[in-house]
Amino acid sequence: MVSIRAFKEAVKNRLMVLNAGSSSLKFKLFTQTNDGLVPGVGGVMERIGDAANSALIAKGQTATGPKKWEVKAPASDHVSAMQTILGFLSENVSSTFKNEVAAVGHRVVHGLDISRPLMITDDVLDKISQAAVLAPLHNPASIQGIQAARTTFGNETPQVVVFDTAYHQTMPAHAYMYGLPYDLYDKHHIRRYGFHGTSHQYLAQQAAEMLGKPLDKLSAISCHLGNGSSVTAIKGGQSVDTSMGMTPLEGLLMGTRSGDLDPAVVLHLQNTLGLPPKEIDTLLNKKSGLLGVCGANDLRAVIEGAQKGNERSQLALDMFVYRVRKYIGAYTAALDGHVDAILFSAGIGENSSLIRSLITRNLEAMGVEVDAAANTATVGGKAGDISTKASKVKVLVIPTDEELSIATQTAQVLAENAARKR
Repeated sequence: MVSIRAFKEAVKNRLMVLNAGSSSLKFKLFTQTNDGLVPGVGGVMERIGDAANSALIAKGQTATGPKKWEVKAPASDHVSAMQTILGFLSENVSSTFKNEVAAVGHRVVHGLDISRPLMITDDVLDKISQAAVLAPLHNPASIQGIQAARTTFGNETPQVVVFDTAYHQTMPAHAYMYGLPYDLYDKHHIRRYGFHGTSHQYLAQQAAEMLGKPLDKLSAISCHLGNGSSVTAIKGGQSVDTSMGMTPLEGLLMGTRSGDLDPAVVLHLQNTLGLPPKEIDTLLNKKSGLLGVCGANDLRAVIEGAQKGNERSQLALDMFVYRVRKYIGAYTAALDGHVDAILFSAGIGENSSLIRSLITRNLEAMGVEVDAAANTATVGGKAGDISTKASKVKVLVIPTDEELSIATQTAQVLAENAARKR
């Protein structure tokens, strides 16, 4: 265990969190204080590669109050985008900003079997490249973001990587293996990995604090519900199963993703309807889910349609809710029937009291009872216990903060590294 003193010494100035997409670069600043990591200015450089239309959009607290910025700036690649962000922060945060950054923490979607955050080395970059075959839209962009930060800050500024898949590496083999020839796992890494790990880990830590329980004693089911959604079974504070699989396509019905599907459907689409693999991939990832069922990928629009009597909107809503309830039931069994709490988070989980009530209705036999008034009041970024006093299983709403989790894990890696050098 690294001491708090080592943690603070390792983070003397600012931490920067980066999340690189194929045409975007998100950033968030954190400053270490006696009260921990305090968030600062954050934003995104959009439309990288489209120099005529790229722009930096940011918001944060200033001496005169909250402020928003939108700056048009050409960005032909991630390096030029990073330079624009640096120039913006030097002008609006601190003229010596570059020298104040103690480390940069990067979110990377896929890390294969890596189970913890790591200091970035050439070997780690090779591993991220190897995983790109399983995350072709995400990992190459992450590498570009890492290279841009290295170019901008130099090799003397530590770079740390936090993987979405890492938290789920505690899943037992019987949970992560597919019923396929073992050689496919051995030679091609085909297995379940899970995603949203940074969020689920943060939710577990926050839930343990809210319940006054040691993390290693926590048994919970966390529901990260947004446009992309997943459910995780947590035992002893660790992930033991999760709804997403080798890719984020498996599991719940999502905004545009199908979720769980009979694999023979794919063969039928290919062999009977003549769809090529690329079209099937687009159909399952971008044209299915809520969008495919009712024509809207935003659950708020789905709910509005259902309330107006649209049958397909109602069907999409029922499918979404049913799939979450089914996973909660399955994971209650995976946790041997012992669940301390059900956790709701992300855009839908944090803000839709209706969805929470539909998911938890009639679960009294499982020890779940929701207080309707508390449920209605706990929206808009509020955290709270929405279960009744009699409920054996607590139902908690916890706003997720993946950037804070990445910053905290980055600081922990720095502290561990500093401790080893003593």
